[in-house]
Amino acid sequence: MDGENPAREVVDPEVRAYVYSLVSALGGTGADEDGRYVLGDDALACLKDLKRWLKLYDEKLNRLDVARCLAEANLVNGDLLEILAAWPEDATRNKLKLKTAVACLELLVPLTWPIEKNDLQMTVNHHRHTPYLQLAQIAYKRSILNHETAKILRTVVRVGLPSIAQPSRERSSRDEGIIKLILYFIRNVAMISIPPKIYDDGDESEVSRSATIDAFHHQDIFHLLLTISSGTGDDFNTQDIVVMEVLFHLLKGVDIEKLFMTESQSTMRKTDELRALLDKEAGMLRGYARNAPTRHNRFGTMIWIKRDDHRVSAVSGQDVLLNNQRSLAKIDETKKWKKAKPRSSKIDSPQNDFDTPVPLTASATRHLRAFVEAFLDSAFNPLFGHIRKAIEREAERVLDTHPRQFFFLVSWFLEAERVRRKVARTAQKENPGTEEVEADSFAIIANVLTQETFITLNRFMQESYDMKAWDDLNAGMRCFTQILLTIQEMSESPLEEDQTIAENIQARIFYEETTHDRIVAIVRNYTNQGFGYLNACTELAHVHLRVLEHYSKQNVEMQVRSRRRARTKKRASKSNGNDSEGQDDEEGEGSDSEDEDVAKAQRATNDRKFDFKRFAAKFVTQACVNTFVALTRYYQDLTLDQLKHAHRFFHRVAFKMDMSVMLFRVDIISLFHKMVKGPGGLDPASPTHGEWDELVRQVIKKMVRKIGDRPQLVVEMLFSKINATAHYLEFGYEKQTASTKPRAPAELEVKPGMERSEQIGVAVALLLSQDKKDAIDWVKAKLTSAISERKAWESEAAAMQSIEQSEDPVDKPIESKAPSIIITADHEARRIAMFKDNKLRLLMTLVGFERLGVDDEADSTWMIPSSAMSTQLSEALDAITGAEDNPPVFDDGRDADDFVRRKSAPKPRRAAFDDDSDGDGIIEDQEEEFLFPAGGPTIRKADALEKLKQKRRTRHQDEDEAEPLGEAEREARAEARRAADLERRRKIKSELFVHDSDDDDDEERDRIFFEEEEKRRRKQGSSLLQLLQANGNGAGDNKPTKSKKRKGGDEQGDARKSRKVLGGLESEDDDSGVLSLPAHSDPARTSADDEADTDTPLSSPHLVSSQENATKVGSHFVSTPATSPTAQNLRRDVDMLDIGVNGDSEDDDALVVKPAKRRARAGFIIESDSE
Repeated sequence: MDGENPAREVVDPEVRAYVYSLVSALGGTGADEDGRYVLGDDALACLKDLKRWLKLYDEKLNRLDVARCLAEANLVNGDLLEILAAWPEDATRNKLKLKTAVACLELLVPLTWPIEKNDLQMTVNHHRHTPYLQLAQIAYKRSILNHETAKILRTVVRVGLPSIAQPSRERSSRDEGIIKLILYFIRNVAMISIPPKIYDDGDESEVSRSATIDAFHHQDIFHLLLTISSGTGDDFNTQDIVVMEVLFHLLKGVDIEKLFMTESQSTMRKTDELRALLDKEAGMLRGYARNAPTRHNRFGTMIWIKRDDHRVSAVSGQDVLLNNQRSLAKIDETKKWKKAKPRSSKIDSPQNDFDTPVPLTASATRHLRAFVEAFLDSAFNPLFGHIRKAIEREAERVLDTHPRQFFFLVSWFLEAERVRRKVARTAQKENPGTEEVEADSFAIIANVLTQETFITLNRFMQESYDMKAWDDLNAGMRCFTQILLTIQEMSESPLEEDQTIAENIQARIFYEETTHDRIVAIVRNYTNQGFGYLNACTELAHVHLRVLEHYSKQNVEMQVRSRRRARTKKRASKSNGNDSEGQDDEEGEGSDSEDEDVAKAQRATNDRKFDFKRFAAKFVTQACVNTFVALTRYYQDLTLDQLKHAHRFFHRVAFKMDMSVMLFRVDIISLFHKMVKGPGGLDPASPTHGEWDELVRQVIKKMVRKIGDRPQLVVEMLFSKINATAHYLEFGYEKQTASTKPRAPAELEVKPGMERSEQIGVAVALLLSQDKKDAIDWVKAKLTSAISERKAWESEAAAMQSIEQSEDPVDKPIESKAPSIIITADHEARRIAMFKDNKLRLLMTLVGFERLGVDDEADSTWMIPSSAMSTQLSEALDAITGAEDNPPVFDDGRDADDFVRRKSAPKPRRAAFDDDSDGDGIIEDQEEEFLFPAGGPTIRKADALEKLKQKRRTRHQDEDEAEPLGEAEREARAEARRAADLERRRKIKSELFVHDSDDDDDEERDRIFFEEEEKRRRKQGSSLLQLLQANGNGAGDNKPTKSKKRKGGDEQGDARKSRKVLGGLESEDDDSGVLSLPAHSDPARTSADDEADTDTPLSSPHLVSSQENATKVGSHFVSTPATSPTAQNLRRDVDMLDIGVNGDSEDDDALVVKPAKRRARAGFIIESDSE
């Protein structure tokens, strides 16, 4: 027992015995065969038995015992690889050799399969065997890649050549299985790597990525991959996922820029990197030498530092003697905080690690570059287009890790294509003498720039974000970033077709607002997902903002589809006697009650104009700033591009968005100062040092100025800032926010045709269908209390009435009313239901409750009005009880919902040009309402007839000369005629609405009015006589010319009006009396005055001066001499005149209407009532 090997105790001895016996019977080397491997008699059967042991024991029992025994027996290196190496290339038709090679391959695939189990799946058996098997697999890979006598990988490919050569329709299931075995074996070889926590005695370079790539190149594995990839979808349908896995494990961690460098460029790059490392080391030494001890002060030193809180700290070292800042920095360096790391469920597998860079040798770089270029030219589109379709339909061969690998490879190849084009352009510039190569189209990568790919990518990113699958989200962010960069390069392509495609792709990507919001959410919610995730999300934010800003500037009218939350109800409806649930209710029916969250939330979309500044403001939050600060903390290890991303973001926040207060935090300012001033800052020789120095200087300058304006910022620098605080600190006032009032639900009513008790039954049935019996009981309790209270009041009122009747037998009605009963809620939920539950409100309304106040007020009061008597309330209570005990049954299988509808609210009447109305203010399908109706003709018939004849003559002449009118011109003229008619009707001021105020009967007012008028007449008459006497000496005895009286249209005459007449006065008592001019008046002058009167206002001053003997009476001019008979008659009848002066005719004079052309007789103006 003491000499027994303890390693044998980890496996069941019987299992070990069976396995060892099968390995021994398989074959071996002998001296008589010159060291060649010789198969046993039953070698093929032994291989099949070993396969059964692996399948039935290890896989079914979830153990690794058989694999451990085979590794200890050295089956792979000692038997399987020797059997494959013994198969010469010229013996391809040897069926026994082929069967044996296939059997060896069936064992090699499970033995090289990577062991991936998390802590929850690991058992004691797994913990015991996994390290040993991982080392064994490394040995397997070393032997496969570096076999001494044969090319094992090439031999394995020969096994599947007969199956690959057959058309896809003629292949059997065995052929498909052989092809799949070959690809899985190649995948396993590419996937095996040295675990980070396991030490291997062999040479690591023999199993490195470079060795794998060289072996794949020399043994024609790359040709096999190109063949299958280019034929995916036509000749190979189910092999796409395995090929993708091989590519993933070959390309992850490879630097693309180094891959496309020439050997001279690669050598120079390595030299520059070495020089940069040496300079960095020299800078560290210089920084240390500033405070390093000399030979004269190498003795120990310890000092005490007295801090602000009167506490003392001890610090050792002579460098602390320089100043207080150095002493405090030494204290900070000695502080160590060991933060407890959360237990991560991440599996340490090669599949999850694509952020670690992998160095390649020169030969591996050359071979891989040739393969990548050939793959991009011939196999990229068919392979990745087919894989995308498989991921969309969730094929069985697609596992959870495959979408991550797909999007990572898409991002890798897109970047490789961009770098290849960049290298080609650079080579063209460096060698201008060479022939100019035409620009290649981006069609070779078109299959991943389709709308289907964008939909799949957005869904994958959203699901990864929701499920917190950070590695998947990392791959999705990388892919989206490279798509944006590729599209931007396409837009700058010299090919017009590429530019058009790029513009369409950008329009589709940026159209969805959810895409923008997802990127903001990703940046905000970074915590501790790792540096790779941090780099991916910050790069995505930088690229997305830059490309989107450029695109929005080119497309000013850019639209985005935004989504808002909307609620639609689902109700159970019965049709043809069968219950069918899930029918969407009609729009607008039901309520928005929170108690009825049977409502399904769905997304309603609408388009709106995109505002880039508004979108960029979403990044100006403390969470986004913290994410970029976390990236900046690695400034010593960041590349120039990464430092540029952080610098551009901080510059946008501080200056473009004018929210520098978000950077005013102690740790951020300290980080910025350390980056530019040290110790341990950026190298002054770095290209980005100048930019960071200027940024930090301006930020600190703004901070000092802001502290002077708002001293409270000193305290706020210790904390992160919410949006409200940042807005106040930046602008000096609080941000105004509008509060929204809760909206009342839609009012319901029972459809007409039902009695009151039946309506109450419908409302009760609605509440019972929603399990709201407590609401019904509450209404019943309120009714019961109200009935007792109302009955007590009625009894008291009847007693008071009987007492009053006994005292006074005259019957008098009871003047007092019953007091209103206020309805109060028993708890807060009930109060909310009284406002938001429209079913409960319907029942309360039907039983007689009334609501006071505005409907939209949540605190409106409910009451039982005074008019509701106890008998009415008792009937309502009986109806509720009856409907509750015996729920109503409706005909035709309908339920209570079918008898309820939304109450139509009265629409408010709005003005025709209300600002709140929709449209442009034009009222369609409605006749315009005019201020006045047409009150009769406004021109004389003779003039109208003459104008009509003239118009017809003109129209006939135009029709004879012009061409026939078209339909459009006819419609235009008809529209013009309608517009003119509307304009004419708008100007009508009908006399139907003008009536004489004399119709009003008020004796006292009339008496006062006539007394005032009598005084005014006498005063004006005396003034007029004095004026006439003063002007009577200069006139001769001229006989007036008799004028003809015109007949008025109305015998009684219209309402008396005072008129202004140039050259005469009309008597108010005689409408037909016309004053005449003197007989010696000049006819020519009279004609001139007539024309002037026609076209000039009556108050024109030159008309007064043109008449020699004009006398002004009030506002009238009288041209008659004072000694004429007319003047004598005027003096005789002066008391009867009613001349509107001193404001009496202001109302008449104020209304100026352009008169029609007037008729004149001998220089006098003759007015007609019809004008």
